[in-house]
Amino acid sequence: MVRKSLLISSIGLRRVSDPLRSTRFGSFSVQGTKVLSLGLMISLSVIALSSNAGQAEDIQSTSQFCGAIDDPCKVPLGEYNVSLPNNASTAEKIPAVVFFHGAGRSGGDTLKNTRMTKTMNDRGYAVIAPSGLKRPNSRFGPGWSFIPGRKKMRDELAFTRELLDDASQRFAVDRNRVLMSGFSIGGSLVWYLACQDASIAAAYAPVAGAFWRPHPSAEDCAAPVKLMHTHGWRDKTVPLEGRPLGGGAIYQGDVFQGMQVMRKLNGCEGLRADEFDTTSVKGAKDPFWQRWWTRCTPGSNLRLVLHAGGHSVPKGWTTMALDWFERVTPGKTELN
Repeated sequence: MVRKSLLISSIGLRRVSDPLRSTRFGSFSVQGTKVLSLGLMISLSVIALSSNAGQAEDIQSTSQFCGAIDDPCKVPLGEYNVSLPNNASTAEKIPAVVFFHGAGRSGGDTLKNTRMTKTMNDRGYAVIAPSGLKRPNSRFGPGWSFIPGRKKMRDELAFTRELLDDASQRFAVDRNRVLMSGFSIGGSLVWYLACQDASIAAAYAPVAGAFWRPHPSAEDCAAPVKLMHTHGWRDKTVPLEGRPLGGGAIYQGDVFQGMQVMRKLNGCEGLRADEFDTTSVKGAKDPFWQRWWTRCTPGSNLRLVLHAGGHSVPKGWTTMALDWFERVTPGKTELN
């Protein structure tokens, strides 16, 4: 883009189409001494402002070349889609929700859930939607590599770090304000990522998917976490107790056993929860049954949320999850 600035020279006003290439800067002599004209200084100031504005515009325009449903952004280990809030600007970093899809889906499919993504975007969050890889001869389609005892198709933790680094550069995503979530097998991946590296996100909110058998131990995990798990009371696809798949070749985990691992990891005192809430949440069809532990390692947070439905992301979950995230993340305003 050719920038036009106004150059004031010693002979008056002169418009230069490209001041960076022009050599006709005006000057004048005072008692035989050569002095730069005021016009040159003004011109250079205008050039600097114009250059900075143009740079911000170029970064924002370049970032839009990928991320749409049919045009994912690519990193060495995979790809992801993204939906940005309307007021997103490269001048200010924005928080993000990374949402891992369920079996057989893709990042583009995640963005098609407009009810969820619109709520997140309207709250000022970018939605980052990674895509899984298809396992050969699998009837389930794309998924995630983490199940104990199965060959890993890629390092999902390394992939997640890659996409977060890429999104922070392309879209000004704030690495310190990332909520990591996912549904079904994508939710299970979130449990493993939280266990492997508690610092990869500020907090974790998996839905309808937890650890698989054999369950890891608290000693296998890196550090205390902020985690809110949501599950359907009537879920038969991923029951709260888990179920065998592939004729028993692999076995989903027990959500309550997973919570025990996290309680120990977070240094929580006792087994029972300390607080309970069954009030309604804005946008929810039915109340959520929430319980959480408070006598734990400072800075950690652990919450279990049940709903009356089955294998789904229930209505009202997005609002509830973001409200929780903003309560437990340092630097955010406390909610009533």
